[in-house]
Amino acid sequence: MNIRWFAWLMAVVLLNTLPAAAAGMIDAPSLKTQVEAGNLPPVEVRVPREPAIVDLAATGKEPGQYGGELRLLMGKQKDTRMMSVYGYARLISLDEKMRFSPDILKSFEVREGREFTFRLREGHKWSDGHPFTAEDFRYYWEDIATNPKMSPRGLPKALLVEKKPPKFEVIDETTVRYTWHKPNREFISWIAGSRPLAIYRPAHYLKQFHIDHGDKQQIEALIKSAHKRDWVELHMSRDRWYRMDNTELPTLQPWMNTTWPPAVRFVFTRNPFYHRIDSKGRQLPYIDRVVMALGETKVIPAKAGTGESDLQAKYLRLDHYTFLKEGEQRYDYSVRLWKRTQGAHIALFPNLNAADPEWRKLLRDVRFRRALSLAVDRHEINQVVYYGLAREGNNTILPASPLYRPRLQTAWAELDLKRANTLLDEMGLTNRNADGVRLMPSGRPLIITVDTAGESTYQVDVLELIHDSWLKAGIKLFAKPSQREVFRQRIVSGQTIMSTFSGISNGIPVPSMSPEELAPTSKYQLQWPKWGLWGETSGKMGEPPVLAEVKRLSELHHDWLYAADEARQEKIWREMLDIHADQVFSIGIVNSTLQPVLVSNRLRNLPKDAFYNWSPGAYFGVHKPDTFWFASK
Repeated sequence: MNIRWFAWLMAVVLLNTLPAAAAGMIDAPSLKTQVEAGNLPPVEVRVPREPAIVDLAATGKEPGQYGGELRLLMGKQKDTRMMSVYGYARLISLDEKMRFSPDILKSFEVREGREFTFRLREGHKWSDGHPFTAEDFRYYWEDIATNPKMSPRGLPKALLVEKKPPKFEVIDETTVRYTWHKPNREFISWIAGSRPLAIYRPAHYLKQFHIDHGDKQQIEALIKSAHKRDWVELHMSRDRWYRMDNTELPTLQPWMNTTWPPAVRFVFTRNPFYHRIDSKGRQLPYIDRVVMALGETKVIPAKAGTGESDLQAKYLRLDHYTFLKEGEQRYDYSVRLWKRTQGAHIALFPNLNAADPEWRKLLRDVRFRRALSLAVDRHEINQVVYYGLAREGNNTILPASPLYRPRLQTAWAELDLKRANTLLDEMGLTNRNADGVRLMPSGRPLIITVDTAGESTYQVDVLELIHDSWLKAGIKLFAKPSQREVFRQRIVSGQTIMSTFSGISNGIPVPSMSPEELAPTSKYQLQWPKWGLWGETSGKMGEPPVLAEVKRLSELHHDWLYAADEARQEKIWREMLDIHADQVFSIGIVNSTLQPVLVSNRLRNLPKDAFYNWSPGAYFGVHKPDTFWFASK
């Protein structure tokens, strides 16, 4: 019997056993030719037996039309990763109300905060049509995560509780379980993240590059042709799932890449085996293709403003708004202003781990940090740089969070030069040079060099204004721009005494969300990189905190991980927020800033008012771009 006819016969048999959710489904017209030619099975066979049904009406959306090409403008080769972010297909995902729900998973069950049972959707397939099963979880766990050659540093932090890994079990073909000895409160948040903890891999594809599974002669040949050191590097180069730059790597995202880098134009086509459908039985996504054009970041606003993008926020700033608005009538797009939910659009971060002992002592004195904050004229910065549209205050959570209290925003954050000068005098910094700049105990002028990543004109404008107000307190500011990688290295090494960057990424938390940003948990925390590295590596690297308040933050974060209920989690959050407001570990300038979002007038199902944030939110991801569609006019 002809193989295609046999496949069709088996598909018909399967159709008779499909649940009601998959019956009578509608396929995308762009796939019709492939289905008729027998190169793709019918949509009813391609989707899981129980697909994820998106309730459009619940979020004020309308059923869409198939077709179209979504144009995006990006600046770098690695921006292909934004398709993983925007696509936002996750085992468990957040909705627009910040609630967790199963997505790729059919369901999940959590017992005592420490046992997690994940049930997959029967019949779910990778973008190449191969079954997505528990084997993909087993492969990641045994052949990558716990393989010392593949993961010489051990398991990711999110998979450890008190340095101990979970017990991993394959229950059956569609069920896996992770069990820790104590609760892992952050596990769900990690796998629902903008850059998620990916605890599964396409085993059927990657095994060919793994020395324990693939043909050794073929692997050696591939190592040579790909100019890699060994099979581990070869495997890693084929497994860049987040970058989405390997066109052969199967995906579960709504669109899959068809263009190998390097390129200036990447084309992503619909995943024919995608697991979501709308309430009318149409397989998502509605849009056939996403085309990502690369160019210099500084010209992206101009290109977007002349109609070269259908959906653009990345590389746009508020100061582009007037120009973009001028092009609305001519180029048939609209510009919306969404709220950013970072704790601060711009904040200053004193490096409490500065290598210079004299600076380190000053920066660890809370009076010094408070004085610096009191000497910032936030109102002037808001009016001059943000047109009066931002909220002035600390790097903290926003009113949209149930944990918010006004004091968190205003503590030590209102201009008071008299009090700032008094605090500095109390520290003994009373001597000044001929220019009126205070002198440090060693006699050096108190000149604070603020490192920047050199990526934002906002930073330059804000620092110039801070320079002027700090001079009134006898402190001089000097800005030092550098590239992002150098910027990070200088901070971690302690060469930087102060830096500027955006603030807390999640400014709208609820008590059940992790407060890890408030404790030393990562080397990328600009105010205490070495203490953060200590927390990140469970004491293997970095330095232990020495300030009592920072130690307390670590204790509270630990307590949150094992809190019995949400009431206890809320109490912990509040104490941690109070410590930050009182100790001024970072100096927030403004928050609640606005993000221009350019949207084609033909593009539907995007909210007019929304928040724009990396985490939580995945920028557009939380709004489900697979439900966006183009109207004819």
